[in-house]
Amino acid sequence: MNTPIRRLAVACMVLFLALLLNASYVQYFQADELNDRSGNRRVLDAEFSRKRGPILVAGRQVAESVKSDDQFEYQRRYPTPFKYAHATGFYSYLYGFSAVESSQNQILSGSDPRLFVDRFLDMLSNSQPDGGQVSLTLDPRAQTAAFDGVQALGSGTEAAVVALEPSTGRILAMVSNPTYDPNLLASHDIAAVERSWRRLNDAPGNPLFNRAIQETYPPGSTFKLVTAAAALESGDYDPDTMVPGGAELDLPQSSATLPNSGGGTCGGEEVTLTRALEVSCNVAFGAIGLDLGDDALRETAEKFGFGSRYLQGIGGQAVSQFPSDIDQPQTALSAIGQFDVRASPLQMALVTATIANGGQGMVPYLVDEVRAPDLSVLEKTSPEELPDRALGASEANALTQMMVEVVDQGTGTTAQIPGIKVAGKTGTAQSSPERPPYAWFVSFAPADDPQVAVAVLVEDAGVERDLISGSGLAAPIAKAVMEAVIGQ
Repeated sequence: MNTPIRRLAVACMVLFLALLLNASYVQYFQADELNDRSGNRRVLDAEFSRKRGPILVAGRQVAESVKSDDQFEYQRRYPTPFKYAHATGFYSYLYGFSAVESSQNQILSGSDPRLFVDRFLDMLSNSQPDGGQVSLTLDPRAQTAAFDGVQALGSGTEAAVVALEPSTGRILAMVSNPTYDPNLLASHDIAAVERSWRRLNDAPGNPLFNRAIQETYPPGSTFKLVTAAAALESGDYDPDTMVPGGAELDLPQSSATLPNSGGGTCGGEEVTLTRALEVSCNVAFGAIGLDLGDDALRETAEKFGFGSRYLQGIGGQAVSQFPSDIDQPQTALSAIGQFDVRASPLQMALVTATIANGGQGMVPYLVDEVRAPDLSVLEKTSPEELPDRALGASEANALTQMMVEVVDQGTGTTAQIPGIKVAGKTGTAQSSPERPPYAWFVSFAPADDPQVAVAVLVEDAGVERDLISGSGLAAPIAKAVMEAVIGQ
């Protein structure tokens, strides 16, 4: 072989190796990046044509894929859309996915690494991979009670409900209102999807937004449970300890005072801690906050989950906060859930569930079980404790009995269930003069064998300011959810 031919052969071999290396790099190292590009319609078309796996609640499909007669082989469908919208989320050709459709996308789409064998067999048979299935922790009875209760307040109501199983952290109900129909965004009519997207984003109350987990609000008097827990844990207070009552509390470093709601005296110049919780005495809990100090309140709040992102199975959790660098007047206001204290309905449900579970919080989770297309179990969620115990078992039992008094003869009587002891706490949180107060109610039942803990927030029900209260608006919804779970 002469020299020119030899050089040409070497050059061809070098070019061939370079092509081989480049192809390998693109296929193995850049594959995920290229597939994830928003403009890659070939990949999107292929994924949208797959038989996406179902999302189930108590064995029934709340999101499914059915055969279609258009360019895509399957259509995503939500049989009970409004009730489960904020749990399932949506799956859209134009706008991607949300909630569980997003957090569990790899399983549902069949691309999860644990489904490698299934994908390999599908490749050999030249067929699209089927998705696995995701089972949620939701209790359909609790979800229905929460949904119906909120709807009964009016279609324009802005509200949220979260119910937890105290011993495990399972989310039994999660409702946000206004709600929406995810079928509108899953449609194969692209123009109609665009119109629906604009309409939903322009709608009052932002229906796509999950108030249960994605926003924090002033918790008002429901936060007095955290202050009471800090007091009991300090060792300086018990349910019978006498605390300041009266009509108002003089705030140090200020000429302002902290009054009770309605201007009452809570029953005297001094009342027991139990009585203070029973009538939701601002003066008493403001004074306790001043006595304990902001560090003690913050530490207890953090043990209940404030400042942490702990939710499993669905994204978008907003972190609840207890303020830092605050003075004494701000500490007193924070102790009653005002100033800059912020909590999501999920967080207040967790506070209540932690008390119900003897002072040990459990990590809330929404996905119960994940299965492969052949129905073999790939993963089952195991209950997990929060890192720090919020309060001791004896203190939790004492606080439970105080909460029972709130429902038996205090501000929460509208949550009473005949024959069942209910532990609860009302809250009406002020925000700004331009908007109505927030109505809260948190509770668990049965008090002696807790099966469900609930938090209800009514952000706006369109009623007159004087008619807004946790007892009047939120407690009846919590009662219905508790009854649904315990079978009353």
